Amino acid sequence: MVLYGLYDVLTTVGGIYPELVKGTPERELLDVRIVSADGRPFSCVGDIPVRPHTAIDEFEPGGRLPDAVIVCDMYVAVTAVPTGRYPRECTWLKGMHEAGVLLTSVCSGALVLADAGVLDGCEATAHWAYRDMFHSYYPSVRFVEGAALCLTAQDAGIVTAGAVSAWHDLAFFLISRFCGYRHAVDTAKVFLMTDHIEGQSPYAVMTRPMEVKDALIAECQAWIADNYHRDNPVERMVAQSGIGARTFARRFRAATGYTPIDYVQALRIEEAKQVLERDQCPIDDIAAAVGYEDGSSFRRVFKKRVGLTPASYRKKFQSLAALANGYALERPGSG
Repeated sequence: MVLYGLYDVLTTVGGIYPELVKGTPERELLDVRIVSADGRPFSCVGDIPVRPHTAIDEFEPGGRLPDAVIVCDMYVAVTAVPTGRYPRECTWLKGMHEAGVLLTSVCSGALVLADAGVLDGCEATAHWAYRDMFHSYYPSVRFVEGAALCLTAQDAGIVTAGAVSAWHDLAFFLISRFCGYRHAVDTAKVFLMTDHIEGQSPYAVMTRPMEVKDALIAECQAWIADNYHRDNPVERMVAQSGIGARTFARRFRAATGYTPIDYVQALRIEEAKQVLERDQCPIDDIAAAVGYEDGSSFRRVFKKRVGLTPASYRKKFQSLAALANGYALERPGSG
């Protein structure tokens, strides 16, 4: 979807908008090529055929160079080992970066850039589900979990986009950069492209390690899953563990990637999100049910973690639920 969506949009910049508005197409402004390691046809996940225009060898440092490279997404399970999968492509990407080519990625494509070493010391984003993978395998990359488009490293020749549909944001950025803002707006109008100005945070779900090797911490995780709403849950976990608070905090973070209080807050917010998605009960009641005596404290924590107020989150996701129900009702043969 990312590859063909980007290709469809970028190849029509400058041409399709005047054709739709005036009836006369104008010159297309971008020369877009699909490239692979060897240039041969292949199938990606879902058995979708891809026919590259050429191999990466056509573009080499000291010779012909592109203005920008986009690394699209590929399927990588969150429990997989991401390193060493694309050595030839990584070497090429590193050479492109050293030659001054802008490197960009969408979703899991950032894993390839990270494996090439070009994200070291930079902020970068990818799908929120790869947070723990980045922390484990690429600790020198400052992973920005909530961003839809990370531009902080663009002066270093790096731009990364978050989850799959963030290719819209990346396309808008690239069109603006190389063709001008007006063409970016016109293209967005043609393709109904939208931004994700609120970032990924409203969509992100708490990720937890599949296997916690520290048995003591695993027991505490099991306990807190049923008791996160109780008073002073962190103190109760520490007491239950039988070890000192500092030692507990260190072991808990090493095992889960969260501080104990962050873990509790994440559990509480995840439960609150699920209630907000389906019910109309007062927000203060939801806050109390998940462990917050003070509704204003709940709203503050929720906004910080999710990027939206509880009321805005409810409106957004209940609207999506209504839309989904509408699709279900209108589907041919569903009745």
